Formats: sequence, C-alpha cells, structure tokens
Amino acid sequence: MNEQTVIGTPLSSSAVKVMLLGSGELGKEVIIALQRLGVETIAVDRYANAPGHQVAHRAHVINMADGDVLRALIEQEQPHIIVPEIEAIATNMLLEIERLGLAQVIPTARAAQLTMNRERIRCLAAETLGLPTSPYAFANTLGELHTIIEDKIGYPCIVKPVMSSSGKGQSRVNNAAEIQAAWDTAASGGRVDQGRVIVEGVIDFDYEITQLTVRAKNAAGEIVTHFCEPIGHIQVHGDYVESWQPQVMAPLALERAGEIAKKITDNLGGLGIFGVELFIKDDQVWFSEVSPRPHDTGMVTLCSQLQSEFDLHARAILGLPVDTTMHTPGASAVIYGQLEKQGIAFAGVHDALCVPQSDLRLFGKPEAFARRRMGVALANGSDTDEARARAKLAASRVKPIAN
Repeated sequence: MNEQTVIGTPLSSSAVKVMLLGSGELGKEVIIALQRLGVETIAVDRYANAPGHQVAHRAHVINMADGDVLRALIEQEQPHIIVPEIEAIATNMLLEIERLGLAQVIPTARAAQLTMNRERIRCLAAETLGLPTSPYAFANTLGELHTIIEDKIGYPCIVKPVMSSSGKGQSRVNNAAEIQAAWDTAASGGRVDQGRVIVEGVIDFDYEITQLTVRAKNAAGEIVTHFCEPIGHIQVHGDYVESWQPQVMAPLALERAGEIAKKITDNLGGLGIFGVELFIKDDQVWFSEVSPRPHDTGMVTLCSQLQSEFDLHARAILGLPVDTTMHTPGASAVIYGQLEKQGIAFAGVHDALCVPQSDLRLFGKPEAFARRRMGVALANGSDTDEARARAKLAASRVKPIAN
C-alpha cells in the first residue's frame, strides 16, 4: 500500500485483503487491529481453530512449509498483503511470490527468510553490520557441539536450534555432562531443520529488553523509523514469563539500543514492526535477535501505549501514520495451560479482574499443554513495580481447569 492508501469494504470487490501466515495469539491481535481499519483478513495456520482463525473473515489449515501448497492458497485467495507471523514458512516461495508481484510480503520476503534462521540473522548482524553480539558458533553434529563448547565458547553457554521460536529447543549448558541433553532438546524443539544448532557464550548482562521498532510512512510517503519505549522482560528457558514498559535505561545505553535497532531494521527493510532483543550492561548493548513482526513481550503495549504493537503493525503495513506514545506504565504476566488437555476452561477470571487496573487476554487455543501460553494478564500502575505486581497477581488468580 502507498501513502494514499484507500481502504474498501471487506467481502466486496473493493476490499484490501491481508493474509496472516501463522494465526496464534499475536496474529489474532493483528487481525483484530486490521479489521478495525476495515480490512478483509485471512488467517492461516497448521492446526484448526487457532486463535486468529476464530476472528478472521476466513481461515485455512495448511502446512506453510510446503511451498507448492502455500502458493496454491495465495493464488486462491489473492491477498494484497502477506504477513508472516511464525518462522516455519516456505520463505523461498515468499521470495517467488514477491518477485512475481502476486502480493506484498511484510516486511519483505528477504527479511522473513533471514530472520527465521538464527545463523543467517546472526551472521548478518555480527559479520555484515558489525553489531556487538555474544560469542557464537554453529554445530552440525553432537561431536562438533562438544568440540565447539570445549575449545571455543566455554561454559556456561546457550544451545539453540537454528530454527525455532519462543525459546523452543533452547538449553543452558553448564558442564560437559549437559551437552547431550541440550543437543536432544534442540533437535526436538527446532522447526523445519533439526540438524544444526547455534552455540552462544553467556553475556553477563544486567537486564534484557525488547526495542520495538516501527518502519512506517510519513505524510510525504517516506519510510521513517519510530521507537517504542523499551520493554523489560524476564525469560525462563528462552520463553518470556513477564514484561513491563518502560524499562529504565541509562541515556547512552538507550541511544545505543536505538542505533543497533535502526541498523538491523534498515537492512531488513520494508514496513511494519520489529521486535529487536538486546542485552544491556551499564552503557553496553549487545544484539541478540530480531523478529520482523509483533513480539510476545510486546503484549504489554495493549495496556501501556496509545497504539499497541498490533495497531502499529496494522497501520504501518497499510501505509498509515503511527504513534508510539506510551500513556502509562504497564506490565504483562503469562498464564500457562498447566494441563495436557483439549478445550480447557478457566476459573478465577472474576477474581483476576478485581485486581486494580487489570485486564486479561485468554487466547482461545484449542489444546493446552503444561507450559503452553494460554493467556496473559495485563495491568497498569503508578510505576512498573506496581504494574508488575498487579499483573502477576491477576495471572495467579486464573486457574486452568479440565472442562
């Protein structure tokens, strides 16, 4: 879309059609934001009744890693814009779709391909752009993994599949006895490619942030970079459990975070929001990862910003103006499934919403697992400490139960 975006009527010949590839809780919120702007939405996922399926105009279940199947669906639906929301997608086909002009890929097909693979994005960041990162190496076999850790990276270190999301397949290795388990975990948690891992040295950081970075068009049609206030977060086994905004940072560290975020997102190009993960120690900043889409830690923006990360993404990809203003400190806390069951129910919702300035998002995932993210509690406060306490209290009151 261009700076003179014209939005038609959904389910008519004038409709602007957007297809989400991946329709989890983040995709669901993007779909809702798009629909508020009069966009026709198509939700695609690998399983039926995904959260985004439940709110989109149409829903499809396919293997998105199968390029031929993906292209057939795109040709059937003829979307104007394709928004990848997960990593396990046939990105070579997205490149072809973009080359043929069949649809606009957000932010670009190249960005989707680079960021779905930790090896490609780490090499781009460290070797091409010269961004500071943790020490790293790659291994194709268990034997190589042993050698790399012992001779190059050292202990402790982090082992991850080159393709995964939300911390899946990630392990911290403290000694040689833990290497086998880390290799097995990476193999079971990886997406698409299970034969290669990245090994990262552990940085002694004070805290980590997500720098939400938005590339959007201004009134003159030029792409301008906008930054949200930094988001602090806590991760367990690579998966976020709570986040808050703003994260207080030293002025120089904040400046460096913006410089790194702009450098990587300028290279990736296109329009939309990026979640740039960074490690911070005093005034030092290290690049960790980047997602070319809304970030799970950014769910806090549903209660802290004038426009949430989902509103920002929807507006940016449509060529509309954005506003990254934060209106009040906020926090989010994850609600886990705790059960291994389909169609669970939730007790305690009333008590959770009795917490001052709190809110909930229950995602509607059809199947629960013990550590599957099934919802999130949100809260505001006079500062982030109060907001975090309220969000965690609200989350603790929601009790998944067998229905």
